[in-house]
Amino acid sequence: MDTFALVVTILVALFFTYTNGFHDSANAIATSVSTRALTPRAALAMAAVMNLAGAFLGSGVAKTVSEGLIETPQGSKGMGILFAALVGAIVWNLVTWYFGLPSSSSHALFGGMVGAALAGGTEVIWNGVLDKVVIPMFISPVVGLIVGYLVMAAIMWIFRRANPHKAKRGFRIAQTVSAAGMALGHGLQDAQKTMGVVVMALVISGHETYGDPIPVWVKIACAVMLSLGTYAGGWRIMRTLGRKIIELDPPQGFAAETTGAAIMFTTAYLFKAPVSTTHVITSAIMGVGATKRVNAVRWGVAKNIVLGWFITMPAAAIVAACAFWIVNLAFL
Repeated sequence: MDTFALVVTILVALFFTYTNGFHDSANAIATSVSTRALTPRAALAMAAVMNLAGAFLGSGVAKTVSEGLIETPQGSKGMGILFAALVGAIVWNLVTWYFGLPSSSSHALFGGMVGAALAGGTEVIWNGVLDKVVIPMFISPVVGLIVGYLVMAAIMWIFRRANPHKAKRGFRIAQTVSAAGMALGHGLQDAQKTMGVVVMALVISGHETYGDPIPVWVKIACAVMLSLGTYAGGWRIMRTLGRKIIELDPPQGFAAETTGAAIMFTTAYLFKAPVSTTHVITSAIMGVGATKRVNAVRWGVAKNIVLGWFITMPAAAIVAACAFWIVNLAFL
């Protein structure tokens, strides 16, 4: 039964990674597709490859997820808590994907972990949740907004005398590089989040201890599922990010992607903080758009997206708590 529970939990974790891929593929490539720098299929293929590569670039975020948010629950009850956390995250991902809202898969996962832990009577490390999740949740969009604005303002000043057609063509080419950087950062951040959950499952089942390196098969499985999900593509969310917030041109797309990638690499390596790729790229797009004129950004759409950010953690937590009670009644 214990081995079966472990296998089911790992499979559900990998399915979560798959939903994360098609939910968040838009983050990496929406700007490139909307400016026609890349065709949708080429963009998805490039993002899938870069996600795969990014997954192998570090393990700091995985360590934060597996050790820093909730006390490791024990036995079959512990596996039930982890399973319920993943169910909460998956359900919220599918709901927001259906409505085309770029909510955060990361915060859905963290909300699921907290909700399932509370329902299962496991201690939540509130300091870790505050330092590594809540504070970055508020700071990263503000940084994205400001840095996106400044990067775009700098580009406009540097190229103020350039031929507009030549500049746009150049930035269209440059966007293939900035989109690749964005996808690499997405792999670095988001594949590691699932690695952290799988490591937790292996620790609960007694197959690993926290001092051990992440098994290679865990890295490969998480990276491949994220890439497959990315290649499946999340067209609904892509439309929201690429067109509904603001009509982007190539220089703006380049500025937004460069900003997003820089923030993701900085937070992963310096702070080991699992930030939301969704929050970072959406706020960068808003900041870039505001350089045109403040009312060029469709703030009504932006408001709905931000509202989605705030309700993601509590909503996923509630779904995960309900899932744990069902699992507890049926199996534990």
